[in-house]
Amino acid sequence: MTSASLTALNEILDAAGLSPDAASRVCLSGDDPVFPTRYRIGAAGAAAIAATGIAAAQLWELRTGRMQEVQINVRAAAAALRSARYMKLDGPAQPDPMDPLTGFYPAADGRWVYLHCNFPNHRDRALAVVGITSTSKDDLAAAVARWDGPSLEDALMNAGGCAALTRSEQEWGLHSQAAAIKSLPLVEIIRIGDAPAQPLPDGPRPLSAVRVLDLTRVLAGPTCARTLAEHGADVLKIMAPHLPHSGWLEFDTGLGKMSAYLDLRDSSGAATLRELVHSADVFSQSYRPGALEHRGFGPGELAALRPGIICIELSAWGREGPWHERRGFDTIVQTATGMAMVSGDGIKPQLMPVSAIDYVSGYLMAFGAMVALARRALEGGSWLVRVSLARTGRWIVERGLLDRTALSEVPNDLSPEEINQLTMETITPAGRLRHLAPIAQMSETRAYWARPPVPLGTHPPRWL
Repeated sequence: MTSASLTALNEILDAAGLSPDAASRVCLSGDDPVFPTRYRIGAAGAAAIAATGIAAAQLWELRTGRMQEVQINVRAAAAALRSARYMKLDGPAQPDPMDPLTGFYPAADGRWVYLHCNFPNHRDRALAVVGITSTSKDDLAAAVARWDGPSLEDALMNAGGCAALTRSEQEWGLHSQAAAIKSLPLVEIIRIGDAPAQPLPDGPRPLSAVRVLDLTRVLAGPTCARTLAEHGADVLKIMAPHLPHSGWLEFDTGLGKMSAYLDLRDSSGAATLRELVHSADVFSQSYRPGALEHRGFGPGELAALRPGIICIELSAWGREGPWHERRGFDTIVQTATGMAMVSGDGIKPQLMPVSAIDYVSGYLMAFGAMVALARRALEGGSWLVRVSLARTGRWIVERGLLDRTALSEVPNDLSPEEINQLTMETITPAGRLRHLAPIAQMSETRAYWARPPVPLGTHPPRWL
């Protein structure tokens, strides 16, 4: 096991109160750099995935009394941090979910601002704030150039858009939100209510018969539920039909899941969700802080509705600080916290070649959920697991930087032979899909997805 991966894994275990002895069950191979980035994304990804394997192995031990080993390849783990890149669906080429207006723009003061326009509502608000109706990238650049960077960031976020001013690491370190994030654990696992101990039901897999409601979007939250599914959980994704989504990229994180539509603005939709909660074990959501509480689905309400439930909350900026209610994505966090400046060429910022913050956050959520399930089995209680993109980003930064000279001969991708070894085929309603196989190799309970990914809203909103 590489020292970077071991240190990272021990930090995850420590955040959850687990003994470092648990790492002795893990064998890691490979090392950074895998892709041309100074961040040790291979070590970070391998540690996070290894932690999910350890948690699954501990659940299996609770079920059966038998221990098992976990193997992780660092190069495979790095590939998992951009798993959508390795999806190929038979048939016509799928549309690019990246809106052409998304990207970095220079402002009047020479600062760079990143605009997230991949969802229509964010794109429309960006155009409205800068005062144009044109969807030309040149027109948008000209409009942004009339603003100073900090004012545009504030105006866009206050208008319900999604953007970030590009900061240096030093500048971010002086920000009050950075101080708030620094005080947060990497993964929070909190007992929020009383309930009797609930032993794990019989079954052939670590999470057999565990029911998961997945009310998340984009990458991090859906990766959590996909990871639980690969260890045997029954996952029902709940999506509001009016909300924007990621198109065919939903297949990346839809492996192993059922998918149903529910509109929580409607009383019947909310009532149906309450019925589902009654027989759920895990409730995972990534709405902005407070949004679901207003509809009666906060952790306290859920614990009262279903004593023993495991609630998972993902936020962009954590539960404290002046930005705790702000929107954010992996790219926004990279930009605001200095990571994009480190990745850039000294003139223009640049994003990492992987969505490390998103995917690692998803694996940390799944790890926390499984630790909480083990605690529920042993001591009872309802539990809350919290993860934030910004805290995950800070943890990745804490892995340290590779020297630029170490990247000079690093290829942009894995070899075709490696990709072929890491991928598998699944028949879906949309055709034959090639995608990454599970990365965690378990010695007794093979990780796999029992269901193919399906288009959103394929299933009725009930447990099948």
